[in-house]
Amino acid sequence: MRALLLLLALFTAGNASAADPDWPQADAITIVADEYKFEPGKIELRAGMPYRLHFENRGKELHEYNGAALFAASDLGNPEVLNAERTEILLHPGERKDLLIAPKKPGQFAIICPDHDWAGMTGEVVVR
Repeated sequence: MRALLLLLALFTAGNASAADPDWPQADAITIVADEYKFEPGKIELRAGMPYRLHFENRGKELHEYNGAALFAASDLGNPEVLNAERTEILLHPGERKDLLIAPKKPGQFAIICPDHDWAGMTGEVVVR
């Protein structure tokens, strides 16, 4: 019985680490917030692949990158860069932040700046 439990523990541990994203190999993508747009406005990612999203606020106002559905459907390597609800990244003027993200499944995810979506500050992430 102990041998069976040991084998089960080793198998489970081996599979858990195999599924973990390889954060040091993450592809980098820069997303710039400015008045009143994200550049690029649309990005494409692959499910299961790790990315380092590098955010910069080059504007004069506070901007948010709200991707609640995307963040909930992804593994996050450093969720502490998100707000407490894990729905958005807050960027003060001149601020830069990196988010390690690995989307788990394909889909289309809307991105908005909640304070400036009325001005067209929206985007999209497509996961294939």
